[in-house]
Parts: sequence; structure tokens; C-alpha cells
Amino acid sequence: MVSEPIPLVLVDGFNLLWRAAYGFPARITAPDGRDVTAMFGFLALLRKAHRELGQPTECMVVFDGEDGWQGRQVSHPGYKEHRRELDFSPIAWLPAIQQALSDNGLVWHESRGWEADDVIATLAAGAGEREVVVMSTDRDYHQLLGPTVVQLNTTRAVDRRVITELEVRDRHGVAPDQWCDYIALVGDRSDAIPGISGIGPIRARRLLAGGRHLDDLPDSGLLVGAHGRRLAAEFGPALNWRALVTLRTDLELDISPTGVATEELPLAATILHDQGIW
Repeated sequence: MVSEPIPLVLVDGFNLLWRAAYGFPARITAPDGRDVTAMFGFLALLRKAHRELGQPTECMVVFDGEDGWQGRQVSHPGYKEHRRELDFSPIAWLPAIQQALSDNGLVWHESRGWEADDVIATLAAGAGEREVVVMSTDRDYHQLLGPTVVQLNTTRAVDRRVITELEVRDRHGVAPDQWCDYIALVGDRSDAIPGISGIGPIRARRLLAGGRHLDDLPDSGLLVGAHGRRLAAEFGPALNWRALVTLRTDLELDISPTGVATEELPLAATILHDQGIW
């Protein structure tokens, strides 16, 4: 009898690192006074999420490549430019975090030249009928959701942490395969995508009703009035914005899932002690 493959959990590493560094409920300091919140929080949040899934899973943590944003910045120089003003000091903990993951048998990947989003999208697309759980608060992953792919956002209430294709349809009025069209219309501040002035969620839903995409709008008869004329005038930029948030699913990667269950991480304090940090 062939057993069902265990779920594949794909963790957006930097998304989790920022949450740990800036959203952890308390600051954690080592005995020597160093602030170790970023690393402690990363490991603690990952361990908790793994435990809460309540079943054997294969977990892989994916980090952005060093120059992962550059490809999209070529076509849109303002892409994530505002993030350069952030405090990137938590990245100093990255080698220690990656070492801790390796020491405890948890696979991690950093693909030079690609954002974690694209690597995760490629791994999810290659999973076939296997259940995939994408752990991230980033809404860009909504475009991947489907019968076998869900998103885990552990900042939400326990009964709302798993985001499904149905929730995207119910909450936003579009299907996952329309998500990038929707964002191109309404904008996304986190990615510095302005959207079309005057087009909010309600009007975007109407424009995309019936499964329409941006490409269908010029011949739809819907581009009327001031908002319609504005969209017609900015149609080229809107197509560019859609391309920016569309995740790649065709990368050639040097890693692949094994189907083997990941062991539960030890307590964060234990790991920091073992590394001589605590």
C-alpha cells in the first residue's frame, strides 16, 4: 500500500526574519547583554509553526539571493526601493541561523540572483498533487493558491491562519490566477506599485468579474468614464506592474524536495546555547 506524500512546507526566510526582528512580542538578550531577538525569534516562530501543523511535514526554508531584486528593478527602478531605508542589521544573524538549521537537519536554500518568492513558486509548481504550505505574510503568494496549495500566516488568529483559494475569492472577489491583475489595478505599497489612480478594490473586482484579466479590458467596453480613460492611458504601466508581481515558476534549481519528514527543531534557547550564543 502506497502512503500519501507528506505536505511540503516552504518558508519565506527573510519574511520570517523580519517578523522575528521587529514583531516578536519581547526583546531577547543573551547573558552578555547582546540583543539576540532576531535569531531567537526566527527559530522559536519556525518551531511553533511546525508544531502547530500537527502532522509530519517536509520543511524547507528559502532565503532571497544577495542580488535577487535586481532583475525586477531593471524593468521598474522603483521596485522595493523604499525597503533600502529599512534597518538591515538582522541580516547579520543569517549565517548563524543557517548554521542552526543545518545542524538540526532542516534544509535551507539561498539562490543567488532570485528572490525567495520565485524559488518558492517554482518548488510549489513542481510539487504536482502534493500538498504545499507556503509560510509567509506576503500577499504575493495568493497567486499560487489552489486545490493543493495554501498559505500559512501565523500572525493571524489560530482559526484564520491558513489562507485558501476560497478565501481569496471571497475576500477580494478575484481568483488566484487574477491576483496579479488585481494588484496592478489597486496597487501594493509593500512593492512600491502605485496602481491606477481612482481604482480601488470594488471597481477592480467589477473590471475583473467573470475571470477577466488586464488583457481583456481594452475590448470589454468597460473602460468608460474618467476612471476608464485613466486606465486606458496607463494600460502599459499596468501590464508592467502585473509582470513585476508575477512569480516565476520555471527556475532551474539545484535543490528539490526529498519527501522525508523534517524533525522538530529544539527549543530556540537550546540552539543558541549549543552555538555558544546564549
